[in-house]
Amino acid sequence: MNRRDLLKTTAALPAVLAMSPAAHAGSAKQLRGTGDLGIVIERATGSILIVETTGRTILGRITGLGDLSHASAVYARDERYVFVFGRDGGLTKIDILEQKIVKRIIQGGNAIGGAISDDGQLVAVSNYKPGGVRIFDTETLAMVADIPADGSKTVGLVDAPGRKFIFTLYDAGEIWIADMSGGNDPKLSKFTDIGELPYDGLITGDGRHYITGLFGQDGLVHLDMWQEPLTPKLVLENYGRGEKKLPVYKMPHLEGWALAGGKFLLPAVGRHEVLALDAESFKETGRVKVYGQPIFVMARPDGRHAWVNFALPHNDTIQVLDTVNLKVIHEFKPGPAVLHMEFTPRGHEVWLSVRDANRIDIYDTASFKKLAELPAQSPSGIFFTARAHQVGL
Repeated sequence: MNRRDLLKTTAALPAVLAMSPAAHAGSAKQLRGTGDLGIVIERATGSILIVETTGRTILGRITGLGDLSHASAVYARDERYVFVFGRDGGLTKIDILEQKIVKRIIQGGNAIGGAISDDGQLVAVSNYKPGGVRIFDTETLAMVADIPADGSKTVGLVDAPGRKFIFTLYDAGEIWIADMSGGNDPKLSKFTDIGELPYDGLITGDGRHYITGLFGQDGLVHLDMWQEPLTPKLVLENYGRGEKKLPVYKMPHLEGWALAGGKFLLPAVGRHEVLALDAESFKETGRVKVYGQPIFVMARPDGRHAWVNFALPHNDTIQVLDTVNLKVIHEFKPGPAVLHMEFTPRGHEVWLSVRDANRIDIYDTASFKKLAELPAQSPSGIFFTARAHQVGL
């Protein structure tokens, strides 16, 4: 073949490929990435919405998920599968691309949340009834480990690097670490007498700092996973909940927390305050007076702002905090019962569940302009697939 013929053949290749069966094996309608997908819990109807953030649309609804009144979810590493934890003890594996339930089991009587291991092979569920943590194979949902907790409710369950799970025992006042690195037989480390009624927990994105709140006394408990020996320490023990017994209308959630500018921003139990904690010394560095009892204090992904929602009777309101000077810079009222917030992966938008208005509101995080509304049946938790690649989420 001479040079002229070769050039003619090469020029014709795109047209040949376009006509080939392989070129038509997948169309734009058949193929979809997972990076902009997510789910919305519809708590009153036992269903979820599958959504996409690029076009701000609803792709489908999946029903038959049981009691989702306090539901949460984690994602497989490939972002295709989501595991939903129901209050009825249900554990459901869902394929969000094919929009179907892969498998559903009832693993306990009353579940409060779960976590997925860093290698994506294990999913753990914390239980109120019968208490303890149960661990399952993510492929089959076969149980591989049962960790009873002597009847204590288990809360604050997170994953940690090295195929570990950390959780607290609410009634017993303990922190346990289940190390699954040696296989499916957990190696347990137990820390007793950490404080009264640990109610929730968080872990930093580097897997180093585990923090649990205490409902029965002032303070938080900090466990530095990089220090040997591991020693839980009481911090913020005088932040003031004991100054006056205040009614607690809803327990704050520590998994909705902010780490920005070298500070943790955490909701104070029963107080109209957000606490600022130095991320190195774990000493209090300031407080922000806010509109009500904070539930979630969630940092925009860049850390510049933190968005706060509240318990009754102030749950129609959102406040935005400047994380540098610890001041409220914006306040607005999306509607009745704003239960949850979720930022798009780079933080340019935030989605809010407005339960009693039966809708999802979408806002621009720079201008605070409302961009869109989506209908939803009593929405609560919003979970985007970017969580698949974050420790503790």
